[in-house]
Amino acid sequence: MDNSSQTLDLDAVDSYLSTHLPGYRGPLSATKFPVGQSNPTFLLKSADRNYVLRRKPPGVLLKSAHAVDREYRVQAALAGSNVPVARMHLLCEDDSVIGSMFYIMDHIEGRNFMNPEMPDMTNAGRGEVIDEMNRVLAELHMVDVDAVGLGDFGPPGNYFERQIGRWSKQYRATETDPIPAMDRLMQLLASQMPADDGQRTLVHGDYRIDNMMFQKNGTKCLAVLDWELSTIGHPYADLASVIMQWQMPTGAEGRGLAGADRAALGLPTDAAFIAKYCERRGLPGIDNFGFYLSFSFFRMSAIIQGVLKRALDGNASNPERAMKIGQYVPVFAEYGLKALKAD
Repeated sequence: MDNSSQTLDLDAVDSYLSTHLPGYRGPLSATKFPVGQSNPTFLLKSADRNYVLRRKPPGVLLKSAHAVDREYRVQAALAGSNVPVARMHLLCEDDSVIGSMFYIMDHIEGRNFMNPEMPDMTNAGRGEVIDEMNRVLAELHMVDVDAVGLGDFGPPGNYFERQIGRWSKQYRATETDPIPAMDRLMQLLASQMPADDGQRTLVHGDYRIDNMMFQKNGTKCLAVLDWELSTIGHPYADLASVIMQWQMPTGAEGRGLAGADRAALGLPTDAAFIAKYCERRGLPGIDNFGFYLSFSFFRMSAIIQGVLKRALDGNASNPERAMKIGQYVPVFAEYGLKALKAD
């Protein structure tokens, strides 16, 4: 197994930062974050401050996957906007430095909620965090992409048509065993696609609570993280991604709210969250939400199929977790079929 996704050549990183990062002072140490299956991410500790290094994984990669240069570009463009992001410092596109492209950003001192039940929070605190999550999502979709220099960040045309085509190809390229539910889901999504309503916004692509950093002692969002799937697209994909996550089982594995007594926890219903989002964006409501939810399950199935394939090929960021996650591909596909039928 190639172990370079688990470690860093610290001497090479130190030398590069000494030359290219103003104010940097060694010595340098690095610790790999255990979360994240796509782009290996490391906490860097220098003499007087902490940074985060995020890199492409080693090995043969799918075309357009692991685009850390796009992650860097979108976060740099959002600096100073109403969407909180970490400060970007530099992008290294020279693979010879550590074996793959990487970027350096600020390390955010805050807290991260892996579990949307937020067991250590009060009811009021939970409600405030979810409302902040809603606010930031609406702000993201109201960013003037041309004004921040991201007008060309995604191709024109029907976003869902493009995405279903892209992820179907990605899924086929990483397919390991036949999954009838996935075959059926791809067929139905293609045939039931809504007409393009003209909405074209910046989308995060994996918007969920565990990709956000909040104040240590408050509920304000300090940064939205993990922008690998960001593009110009349709905002309902991000909204549906939130609802999709909440339909997962509770606990460390599912990180969802299925079966949870939301009222007792001070958490909103799906309908209340969607309504608040629409209010913030001045929308009358959303028709055919089941399609968008189904699409979210489909894309997640394709993503975790890729995670499984990387684990089997020996270049996953966290091999043990990757194998475990990979078993959920048919489960997510079934959820996608259920969402279409339920609408």
